[in-house]
Parts: sequence; structure tokens; C-alpha cells
Amino acid sequence: MLRFFNTLSRTVEEFRPIDEGKVRMYICGPTVWNFAHVGNFRTFVFGDVLRRYLKYSGYEVTHVFNLTDIDDRIIKEAAQRGISIDEFTAPYIQYFWEDFDALGMERPEVTPRATHHIAEMIDMIAKLMENGKAYESDGSIYYRITAFPDYGNLSKIKFEGNITGGSERIDTDKYDKEDARDFALWKLVGLDDEPGWDAPFGRGRPGWHIECSAMAMKYLGETFDIHAGGQDLQFPHHENEIAQSEGATGKQFSRYWIHSEFLKIDDVTMSKSKGNFFTFRDLREQGYSALAIRYLLLSVPYRRQLNFTFEGLQASESTVERLRNFRGLVKDARINEGSDAQTADAVAAAIEKFKVAMDDDFNTAAALAAVHDLVREANITIAADGLQPADQTALLVAIAQFDTVLGIFGPDDAELLDADIEKLIEERQSARRDRDFARSDEIRDQLADQGIILEDTKEGVRWKRR
Repeated sequence: MLRFFNTLSRTVEEFRPIDEGKVRMYICGPTVWNFAHVGNFRTFVFGDVLRRYLKYSGYEVTHVFNLTDIDDRIIKEAAQRGISIDEFTAPYIQYFWEDFDALGMERPEVTPRATHHIAEMIDMIAKLMENGKAYESDGSIYYRITAFPDYGNLSKIKFEGNITGGSERIDTDKYDKEDARDFALWKLVGLDDEPGWDAPFGRGRPGWHIECSAMAMKYLGETFDIHAGGQDLQFPHHENEIAQSEGATGKQFSRYWIHSEFLKIDDVTMSKSKGNFFTFRDLREQGYSALAIRYLLLSVPYRRQLNFTFEGLQASESTVERLRNFRGLVKDARINEGSDAQTADAVAAAIEKFKVAMDDDFNTAAALAAVHDLVREANITIAADGLQPADQTALLVAIAQFDTVLGIFGPDDAELLDADIEKLIEERQSARRDRDFARSDEIRDQLADQGIILEDTKEGVRWKRR
């Protein structure tokens, strides 16, 4: 029975989807104005594990993951470079998906871009204006917080006094709003060369919060199962999403809310604004593997803060190497006839512990412990040449099941057959003869990633599996 912490209720609840056997889920993606840092990827890797475990549990998953490709930073950066928004964001979108794929994450079913859904945002804002939940001020459109009594239910922030006329009122003289808490749905665009879109209520561009509401409901419906994201988005972004979505439809927006905790570096929250961050590519350039980075990011349960250290990353590097070696040992082990009850019991126990851990609020630390316990017990059997054919198969099946969710073992070396290796080596030799050293190096790196080591000798190229 899958149970996890619902931020909305502040309790651990049994998961019951709206439609039996199906899950509709929205996870907030990146703002594509720069490279994503590993703090961002902690949330995205958790979202990947969440998605994978729902599928492992038998659910049909529809996963929407947005790209925010319009905001004030993007507009400013594009203007400074003298290029369009699309020209500015295009390379960062490409870089993001390259990093996403390298970290072994499954592509979501729908990956909408904000700039491709302006019409849906305009329609939603029009509904909010019609029912009195939004208003115009100096050409911009704002959400009226006082029209939504449930505002604050997600973040549990108390707003008494923080309204116009309250005993502790916020100075609103600098705002062209009814209330300092009201937030922009549509921002007036005054200059002809400033990026904007035509709407019945004037030319402008969307506020950040309206984007996710419009895209989520377009692909998942007015009410869906799970909305997830980083802890930093809980307020005000997700709080505002609820207000504008439920204000427009009168229906519950998302039934379950999941928030992953911050990643810290030297016990300080990692962020671009603080300048204390590493991108995925920074770490790759320092020689760390994508598998090790992924392992580190999921080694601590998502609701606990993770303190990033290079010592921890190096330990993860060693761990994933041991896991890959273990899989190779199982495949190449000397086996005897029959079946060993002790190994069979260890496999069954590990799979059960893994499932219990993941059902318990996605406890990845306990799930990894179940994997390592099995590795330790199986290594003893392998060292004694006591592995049996049925147990070898059971171990490989268990590894595949674990990796379906965690993605920490990496590609199977055996997937690259001897004939494929020879073909690539021949292509590499041809590239070297043609002085295409870039292609030659690319093939060598490709083989190295598959655990194939090349040795150039006087007699030719020799290769071996790592």
C-alpha cells in the first residue's frame, strides 16, 4: 500500500488516484535561462523516481513537466544580447534535456513550453475576471486574494493583518494593487519592441504562476492526482496556482502535493542567487559520472535536506562502481546445478524490503539499504562458488527490478555484443586513417562508457571488458 506525505493535509496518506490504475501528475520544470544546477536536479531526480515507482506499482502514468521559457530574467537577458526569446532559450532547452537524459531520467509524456500556451492562459484570466477573482489596474491584471478564502491552506502561512486595513498592514503605496498580496496574472507591455501578446484585456505577457495552472489543466484536466516540485515552490508559486486554478473552476486543483527538500552545500542552501552552486556539467567536467551524481541525489529521502559534499560524491562514485561490478560478477559467476534456498530467500526478502521502503513515503535510503544487503549476501555465495542457475536468474531479475525504479546500475555491458564492439573498433580505425580524430575519440569514449577498454598495440587494437 503506497503512502506518502501530502503537503496539503500535512499528513501521510494512502494514495488513491481519481481513476483506478491511472495517475495524472504535474511536476514543475526548470526556467530555461541558464544551466540547471544539481539542486534543481535533486527535485527532478526525485520526480523521476516517483514516476518510475508509480509505474513499477502498476499504474499507467501521464506525467506533465513544463518548461518556463518566458519570465523577466529571460526577457532581460535576451534584450541585452539583442536576440529573440526563442533564440535565447533554445540552447538552454537543448542543454537541459541533454543533462536530463544523461542522468538517466525518463522523458515525461508531455513537456509543454509556456510560450506555446498563451491562449490557454488568456482564457483562464478572462474567467477569473468574469467571476470577480481578478481585476485590472493600470493595464495589468491581478488576482484578488480576498476573493479566495482558502488562500494559505497549502503553505499554512497565516495572513491575518497582512491585508489592506489590517492592524499590521503592509505599506501598499508602491503597489498599483488592491492588496499587497495580490499577484500578477498578466503584465502590461508598454513598448512595441518588448515581448508580448495581444489579449482582450490589453497587450502583455503572463505572470509566472498562471503558466503552470493553464498547462496542467490543459493536459490533466481541472482536477488531477499529484502535483510535485521543490520546497521553494510551495509558497508563493504553488499557493497561487491553487488560488487561480480553483478560483477559475470551483474544483479542487490537485488532490496530493509533494515537495522535495533543499540541497545544501556546506550546510547552506544551494542557489544561483547565492552563487554557491554546481551545474551537472561542472561535476561531469571534474570527472564524476552521471550515475554517481544520480545516486547521491537519491541517497537521502526527498523530505530530508541533503548536504552536498565532494566526499559524499566520491563515495557515491565508488558505490555505483561496486554495484556495476556486482552485476557483472553475477552474470559471469561459476554456477552449479540446483537452487540454493538461502539465496532464493535473500532475493525475496530484498524485493519485499525494497517495496516496503518505497511504499513508505518513497524512502529511497531504506530501498538502497535493501539493495546493498542483497549484494553483500550474494557476494558471499558467489565467492564460495555456490551460486545456482535459478538463483543467478533471480538475482539478475531483482537487479533489473531495482534499477527500473532507482536507475543506479547503468547500462548493461552485455547489451554491447562482441560483434558490435568489433564493428565500432573497425569504424574507429577508419576514422583514424582519415584523420577524423574527433570521431575516433568519440568511439573510444562510447566504448569506455560501456565498460570496454581499448589497448592500441603494434599488432593492432585489443579490447577487454572492465
